[in-house]
Amino acid sequence: MSPAASVPVWSPQEPGVQQICYLLSEYQKPGTNQTQILAQLDECKNIPDFNNYLAFILSQGDTLPVEVRQSAGLLLKNNLKQQYKALPEEYRHYVKLSLLHCIRNPSKALRQTVGTSIAVIVGLGSLKTWPELVPACVQGLEGSDINALEGCLDALYKICEDVPKQLDEEVPGLQELPSKVLIPRLLHLFSSVHVEAKCLAIGVANLLAGANPESLAPSLDSYMVGLFASAHDTHSGVRKAVCTGLVQMLHLQPERLAPHMDHIIEYMLESTQDGDEGVALESCEFWTAFCEAQVEPGVLRPFLGRLVPVLLKNMVYDEYDEEVQDAEAAEDADHGDEKDHEIKPFVRRNAAHGEEEEDDADEVSRWNMRKSAPSGRDWRARESAILALGAIAEGCVMGLIPYLPQLVSMLLPRLEDPRPLVRSISCWALSRYAQWIVERCSDPQQDINAAQLQLDEVLQGLLRHVLDHNKHVQEAACSALATLEEQSVSEQLVPRLKVILETLAKACATYGRKNLRILYDAISTLAELVGEHLADPNLLKVYMPPLIAKWQSLADSDRDLLPLLECFTAVAPAIGHAFEEFAKPMFDRCISIVTQQLAGQAAAAAGQPIEAEPEREFIICSLDVIAGMAEGLGSSIESLVGQSHLRELLLQCCQDPFPDVRQSAFALLGDLSRVCAPHLQPIMKRLLALAIQNMESHCISLQNMSACNNACWSMGELAIQCSPEQLQPFAAPIVERLMPILAAPMTQMPRSIVENSAITLGRVAWICPEGIAPHLGHFVGPWCAALRHIRDDVEKGHAFLGLCRLLRLNPQGALPHFGVLCDAFTSWRRFVDNGLHNEMGQVMQLYKQSLAAAGQWDAATGSLAQPIKEKLQQSFAV
Repeated sequence: MSPAASVPVWSPQEPGVQQICYLLSEYQKPGTNQTQILAQLDECKNIPDFNNYLAFILSQGDTLPVEVRQSAGLLLKNNLKQQYKALPEEYRHYVKLSLLHCIRNPSKALRQTVGTSIAVIVGLGSLKTWPELVPACVQGLEGSDINALEGCLDALYKICEDVPKQLDEEVPGLQELPSKVLIPRLLHLFSSVHVEAKCLAIGVANLLAGANPESLAPSLDSYMVGLFASAHDTHSGVRKAVCTGLVQMLHLQPERLAPHMDHIIEYMLESTQDGDEGVALESCEFWTAFCEAQVEPGVLRPFLGRLVPVLLKNMVYDEYDEEVQDAEAAEDADHGDEKDHEIKPFVRRNAAHGEEEEDDADEVSRWNMRKSAPSGRDWRARESAILALGAIAEGCVMGLIPYLPQLVSMLLPRLEDPRPLVRSISCWALSRYAQWIVERCSDPQQDINAAQLQLDEVLQGLLRHVLDHNKHVQEAACSALATLEEQSVSEQLVPRLKVILETLAKACATYGRKNLRILYDAISTLAELVGEHLADPNLLKVYMPPLIAKWQSLADSDRDLLPLLECFTAVAPAIGHAFEEFAKPMFDRCISIVTQQLAGQAAAAAGQPIEAEPEREFIICSLDVIAGMAEGLGSSIESLVGQSHLRELLLQCCQDPFPDVRQSAFALLGDLSRVCAPHLQPIMKRLLALAIQNMESHCISLQNMSACNNACWSMGELAIQCSPEQLQPFAAPIVERLMPILAAPMTQMPRSIVENSAITLGRVAWICPEGIAPHLGHFVGPWCAALRHIRDDVEKGHAFLGLCRLLRLNPQGALPHFGVLCDAFTSWRRFVDNGLHNEMGQVMQLYKQSLAAAGQWDAATGSLAQPIKEKLQQSFAV
């Protein structure tokens, strides 16, 4: 970090510096055409050493305004994200030296910009390619220059946030790992007189403790002593960092805190009432962490009398809370259309074939102090009390069961409260008890009539407020309705469908953009639960016209179309052939949207002008709708497919660079192969090749897993539509791709892709066994282990038919794995057809005959568990 070290070989041309500084300076001025300036700066990216100029302005522009230098740094950071790996080594070297020179700048804004750029470089290139960085940081941490100290700490903090594992990798020239070099110096700074440095040092140590706890292990006692010593610092930033560290320790090593737990609880009680909201909010995390940690719960019991009132107090809305102001203003406001920034980004609901879906995050309200506390002022106290009752539902429901009928009865009138936030929180609180409300209706120990009556009261109350005049209450009521639906069974919902759908149809005509998404979700949930009951013509007339009207009113590029398309994706398979009257315009429009988007992508890639940036979500949602139609209409979709260019679109989408597009494309491919395989025959070989390509070992990653899963499943669906001659060239490559998945440790691969691999392998073996049978011994063990866990259905039946064909051709191949083979055979509880049962029985009889003839049957079955022996006798008479 010495000045001499910052003088590189490269030097700028003065006219270039002046031109770039002029553009950056003009950009800061109000009233300038910023779009034009950004375009000019974008053109500068074509200059090979443009990033060097930016680094020079950032680090050496001492006579320039800080804003100009910071703009140069931010532009440099963005460029590095895109271009760093392609830069010549001498340019990288210049940028690095410039950043190290500027890390000690007196301007905090510049130091922070430098820290961000340093973290970007480390993330892209690793510490190994920048061996000077850690020694420079050590020099800054140990030196007397406060600017260098804070600059180095800021850079380390950002590295720990983005790529903490880098600090546990060897770096040339360092005798120890970077973390071991840095931790003692960070701990020393816990007692620094410089508040900003102290905050950052504790923050960096906290991040290291969370990401690399083993690196902190030798210094753990010193770390804890440092946290305790800083607990009552006068600066709120330090106290907040201490709370973060203690919460992290509680997550990672609660046993180390156990001896001090009484004092820590006292401290957190005090911090939860801190006048600084940041400290109070951070300390509230401790109570959640305590409940999740393996700590004796009795430790907290003596403090509950003081803790509960503190938490309840923190749950009360502040009089001037933004959420209060918004909700109260919405009581009389014309809802109109929400602005884009008011609406969350669209996230699809569908999962890959065989995968479980995760619940969406609670949309009722933003996270703040009052939510963290539980995970006129009288109404605010009333609202917070209802919030508390909802918050304890998950952990305390067993203890609350005797009181739940009265609790629900108490909440119902609150739905009519004059204050909108009381109405909305009451909707949410009722939804928290939805499972109990529903299950009580079928509990023989309960008064069924009373339970049904209360369910109807809750449902009617929520439906009334689905149509509330306040958009905040609408949102809460519609979300609660969807939750109540999810907890219900079809038999409970069907008698109530008409009133539910009539209410949702009315809401569809009045809701703003944001709440429409929740409404579509409620309809989708209904479709998934009641299925064909939605096909009732009288119900179709209620809910489909408003949905179709919305669909017709939105342009192909309107993002509000996406959640509506997702709704149709759920409705189409639920109502089956009743969707036919809507099928052709829906199908044609989805084909048109995919075509437009792919054309836009191609034009953008070729550098041609385009009207709007392509968005792959439109491709994904359109493919999903067609898949839903294929599932619902069955072979009736053939005419639509045959008259379209869907095949060509599928080929493009199955090789799209984005895994989520491939995920939907392979899902559709599998569905189409079930209902209109002849239309896929002309491109069958190309489709199989693409599916195999998606199963390459380098593709099997967390990011690509759902696409790989669907590719695997679709491969099996295609295989059973092929002739042996068609499939034979692909059989061996498919097995080669699937074997590593089946052989991987159970924790390494998601269950869905393991099961799909087992089924696909069986289907390929069923159609084309001759080329696979000689290799059976290499994979039959893990294959059978996977098959035994699959539920009994047609797909599992296909897999066992394939297994039986291989066993007939190569019975010796499975002998070393006879135990797991028997385990798989006896995993069937209910056979899907007699033919499969007979085939499995014949195979097992052949094994018994050959092994008994060799005097080996008793030895082969002797090690089997008794239930397996009994099941073999019961199912296959062996």
